Amino acid sequence: MSAASPLAGAPFLKMNGAGNQILVMDLRGRDHVITADEARAIAGLPRSGFDQLMALHDSAGGADAFMRIYNNDGSESGACGNGTRCVAWALGRDGGPDRVTLETSAGPIVAERAGEFSFTVDMGPPRFDWREIPLAHAIDDDDGVDVTLPGWTPPGTASALGMGNPHLVCFVPDQQAYDLATHGPALERHPLFPQRTNVSFAQVLDRGHILLRVWERGAGPTLACGTAACATAVAAIRRGLAGRRVTVDLPGGRLGVEWRESDGHVLMTGPVELEWEDRLPADFMAAAPADAG
Repeated sequence: MSAASPLAGAPFLKMNGAGNQILVMDLRGRDHVITADEARAIAGLPRSGFDQLMALHDSAGGADAFMRIYNNDGSESGACGNGTRCVAWALGRDGGPDRVTLETSAGPIVAERAGEFSFTVDMGPPRFDWREIPLAHAIDDDDGVDVTLPGWTPPGTASALGMGNPHLVCFVPDQQAYDLATHGPALERHPLFPQRTNVSFAQVLDRGHILLRVWERGAGPTLACGTAACATAVAAIRRGLAGRRVTVDLPGGRLGVEWRESDGHVLMTGPVELEWEDRLPADFMAAAPADAG
């Protein structure tokens, strides 16, 4: 890898949202767009490792920023609820706004302060059309997907839907009984999902409480995934397993999800934490581990 990069010395915030490891880089005023190689190199360094990198650019449409989202394998994502909360905190600190609008490749996202270190994100409506999720082809029932794989049969049918990202939600009796490292990669690349998918194993405790573990597309096992929590809540509500307001517990923390009946939008509320601030090394591309890509 070449050591030269316009990002050399660029500042970043290392944060987390319910344990989801987030890096926020404010690139407004710069023309540079992070490449996949740069994202992998940044993820490979100890101080800047991330599940998702939230890169802020100038907005052409009047929003507070245009937000690009990178997974740690260098691929881009359409949405990240935990990361969006971190961005909202970053833009709102030092007297900034309590409500921000962010443009993304999946459409606008609005985040509003709910507490000193808590934000509510309007994730918009879920997508059920197979072309919008997207799926490889039309299916009879997106709430009854057969994802049987060689050597593994799910305990029942799964749900497929989009929350800016494609999601597969498997409802299981015990979410701890499933090995993410074994089942996650295979289901992420299931042929039904041409752009891969996030994979969730959900255990419904009651109509207001779900336990969840997630294999995140392009990132692997994660302590929390906001869009997966939203997708799981929506899928549970559609099946009559939950009410319109649901608490979702993930290994890294707790998220509140509401599927609003008035307009069909999904609202997610959860915490953010600033871990440290730093700058990328001048030679970060050369210093990154050789297997970062």
